[in-house]
Amino acid sequence: MHSTVIMINLTGAVALLLFGLAQVKDGVSRAFGARLRTGLATGTRHGWRAFLSGLAATIALQSSTATALMISSFVDRGLVKARKAQIVLLGANVGTAVTAWLVSTGIEWISPLLLLVGVVLRRSAGTARQGGGTALIGIGLMLLSLHLLGLATEPMRTSPALAAFIALLDDAWPVALILSAALAFLSSSSLAIVVLILSLASSGILSAGLTVVLILGANLGGAVPPYLATLRESPAARRITLGNLLVRAAGCALALPLAGFSADLIAALPLAPDKLAVDAHLLFNLALAALAFPFTGMLTRLMPRLVPDAVGDEDRPKFLDPQELSTPIVALTSATREVLGVGDLVERMLIQISDAFRRNDLDALREIPTLERRVDQLQQAVKIYLSQLGRDGLQEEDGRRSINILDYAINLEHIGDIIEKGLREQVTKKVSQGLKFSDAGYKELQRFIDLTIDNLQIAQTIFVTRDVNLARQLMEVKVEVRQIEKQSAERHFERLREGRIDSLRTSSLHLDMLRDLKRINAHIVSVAHPIMDASGLLIESRLRASA
Repeated sequence: MHSTVIMINLTGAVALLLFGLAQVKDGVSRAFGARLRTGLATGTRHGWRAFLSGLAATIALQSSTATALMISSFVDRGLVKARKAQIVLLGANVGTAVTAWLVSTGIEWISPLLLLVGVVLRRSAGTARQGGGTALIGIGLMLLSLHLLGLATEPMRTSPALAAFIALLDDAWPVALILSAALAFLSSSSLAIVVLILSLASSGILSAGLTVVLILGANLGGAVPPYLATLRESPAARRITLGNLLVRAAGCALALPLAGFSADLIAALPLAPDKLAVDAHLLFNLALAALAFPFTGMLTRLMPRLVPDAVGDEDRPKFLDPQELSTPIVALTSATREVLGVGDLVERMLIQISDAFRRNDLDALREIPTLERRVDQLQQAVKIYLSQLGRDGLQEEDGRRSINILDYAINLEHIGDIIEKGLREQVTKKVSQGLKFSDAGYKELQRFIDLTIDNLQIAQTIFVTRDVNLARQLMEVKVEVRQIEKQSAERHFERLREGRIDSLRTSSLHLDMLRDLKRINAHIVSVAHPIMDASGLLIESRLRASA
């Protein structure tokens, strides 16, 4: 019974640590997410800046996995070079070690104050303050979990069974490394396992050599979740996370035979003996970064052989031929064809939303994230292609056409985001929770969805033909869309006043779908703006002139 209580206390403390880490990540993402992504994307122009960007992002997010996924997505979209991304992950590895070192500095006493300030900030107005409050609560919980881990591991000093198990691991270092790696993988946090090892080592249970071996395993296991998370991504993204996994695996293979010598070397340094685990963690990642840094170029060249481009990859552009850039009119035609394909993908997403909404079938929604990712990638490819086209200068008409193509591609990408993050989640909620709209509300929303699909088809035709009459027709539809949204909202509120239970249960869902469909139509109608403007039929303001 006593051992059961100890294990409950131990696993509970680890669970609290993991929850605290998640709170820090969520809070920082809410408060500074956009700045972090921008800083990470723009801070990779030079090697050392890329290293420091990865280090800073990981300390802020408390997660090297989050940094790895973010930077791999940037590589996938062509925003960051593959070699710089590998350097970013070297910095992320060090960032995790720095975080472990910071939380082990004996400042557990400040956790109540952090929790108090965090709760106050969470109750205040403003997304940044609320996100900062969530992050402070997470840090407070992490520090509190360290105290609980210390209390949970203290009785283990006198456990004969644990002593026997540790002795077996001490005689089988490869097994100990694999065990630690498995724990880091299962918890999806090398930091949590490092802190657990720190608590065990501080209680005198682990030998110095075994402590170092377990730290190596935590480093290896921490590189596995990012790679698994990118298995469904493009080859470019998978290469980044696989490269980091190979670097850590090579580092562990080199360091494992030297674990005992390394432990003695660290013990000879003027460092606290009870902090061996975090000191070894930090020194290993610093040494790994120093050794791997010069070979990042070689690793980047090797990765396409290990993860080749997929044959017939649908995510790749079909019409953007770099050789056509010397002939702008041909290149613009190819870019137009590519963007038409993007519009077809968006139309497919809308049709799937309509099918799922009408039939209450979640299977119809499964392809939407994949389609949205393809829309993002193709839009980015078109953007890069047209930027290359404009380097040698374009005639005025070609320049305007290039901007119009890019504007339409960007609007299609925004529509894809709204569908995936808005309509898809709303329809999923409707189906999964068994919500049922009133008959009138259902017909209003279905009509709005069908109208949106029709408008997109008209916009595709306008984009190619640049027909003024069609453009005028689509501009007039914008007024109809605004009236549909307003009238449907008013009828919905009327049903609420009548006490309709079905309308009450679906109220927020109904209004959210109206809002998102209106936003989508606004992006669709934008294709007509340059045509109407060029024809002199578009005024700059809808404000009524004063008398």
